[in-house]
Amino acid sequence: MVQIVDRAYAHYVPPAFPYFELLDRIHQHVLPRTYVEIGVSTGRSLTLALPGTLCIGIDPAPKVVFRMGRRTRIFSQSSDDFFADHDLGALLGGIPLDLAFIDGMHHFEFALRDFINLERASAPSTTVLIHDCLPVDETTSARERTTDIWSGDIWRLILLLRQWRPDLEVAVVDSAPAGLGLVRGLDPASTILTDHYDEIVEQFLAVPYGALDDGSMREQLNCVPGDWKYVSPLLPDRPLRQSSVGALTALRMMEAAAFSRRRGVSSPSGSVPA
Repeated sequence: MVQIVDRAYAHYVPPAFPYFELLDRIHQHVLPRTYVEIGVSTGRSLTLALPGTLCIGIDPAPKVVFRMGRRTRIFSQSSDDFFADHDLGALLGGIPLDLAFIDGMHHFEFALRDFINLERASAPSTTVLIHDCLPVDETTSARERTTDIWSGDIWRLILLLRQWRPDLEVAVVDSAPAGLGLVRGLDPASTILTDHYDEIVEQFLAVPYGALDDGSMREQLNCVPGDWKYVSPLLPDRPLRQSSVGALTALRMMEAAAFSRRRGVSSPSGSVPA
């Protein structure tokens, strides 16, 4: 796959974990027109959205330190409050949701509500990514945080989607530090999860970590290797957006040149740093 935008800042600010690189490749493969991110933090992952993408970030206490694109809006609200106060479809200008990333509160029932709300603005071509779905161990996958790296019990969301929504295509990519869930085939008209929400939460709160820790974890979560050759077939094919490759190449050159100037590095003959 040809990279459309060179992330020049990566030469100076290496990604914290490999999943950032995977997110970048997914953005450049899907070429989303619309992107929603729940759990913004510093805004690093929001910067992966391509130029021209209409982006919405949701976080009750964002600590953004990265420069956001002109078509990016960040709402300082919990995701529950955001969806109660806003019509996501209207904010996206009537364009279906192309790509979403759930990385908010690490309790599965919060992520479940986020998924339900995102699906209402989705289309069959929508891709929803869910962070922290592949447990490292029981301690880091517990509902109470006692460690630096904490994935919580988001793994329960994968189990419940596979049981209650067999119509969905659900997989977990083995990407450090704790996996990346990938869901396709969404149906905005489905009410199964909403209608049975209380029953589902009660059912899966009762599922112990030991149910995974019996050697069948990867099978139960439909885990695939983090290699791109296994990930790309799970994603939709999408023709290049109306933005021309030439315009994006020019943007790439300007972005790299700007970082070079900041670091005092010359770029001979206007070439782009490697």
